[in-house]
Amino acid sequence: MNILYEDNHIIVVVKPQNIPTQEDSSKDKDMLTMVKEYIKEKYEKPGNVYVGLVHRLDRPTGGVMVFAKTSKAASRLVEQIKDGQMQKQYLAVIHGVPKEVHKTCIDYLKKNEKTNTVTVEPEAVYGAKYSELSYDLLENNQKYSLIKVNLVTGRSHQIRVQLSHRFFPIVGDQKYGKKEKCNLALWAYELKFYHPITKKFLTFKAYPPIQESPWKMFQVEKFLLS
Repeated sequence: MNILYEDNHIIVVVKPQNIPTQEDSSKDKDMLTMVKEYIKEKYEKPGNVYVGLVHRLDRPTGGVMVFAKTSKAASRLVEQIKDGQMQKQYLAVIHGVPKEVHKTCIDYLKKNEKTNTVTVEPEAVYGAKYSELSYDLLENNQKYSLIKVNLVTGRSHQIRVQLSHRFFPIVGDQKYGKKEKCNLALWAYELKFYHPITKKFLTFKAYPPIQESPWKMFQVEKFLLS
């Protein structure tokens, strides 16, 4: 497990792609269980180990996640999410080239729990939730574009659905885009938040798999270092 930071209150890790954040119907090994097993083994803890899940990443999405090691830390991190203090930045490779270099996208999204799909709906539709993100165009090669996404609200499948709705599906998105033989080109590369106990502002970054397609088409390292 790739651990970026750990203390008595939190643990920050990099979730690999195609691993569930928590147990789902597939019963495949999930990130929450892996973190619990790591803590149990490292500290030789008897019985059940507490690990607080405060946010999620879609199964095909990889990147930075923070887990809480105490209930107090968990509640304070959740409050930061509600207050908009936790900042989540993503990188994505999309089909096409947006006309605007910067754009804010606002939609109302509704999830179908039976099919595990999300659709854009009119505001008046029951169950449709306000969803906002903004993106910046970093680089393009006429056919594909590398963008940075700032996620304001954290709805299920939000980035994938909002971009696909604007005819810029993410490369490798089997559900909302085209059938392609590559992983979903969406990566949670940066996470910023206040430490739940010390109040120190923390920033964590993790590279996407830049040697793999379609990431290798772009100068990803340049943007991560800036």
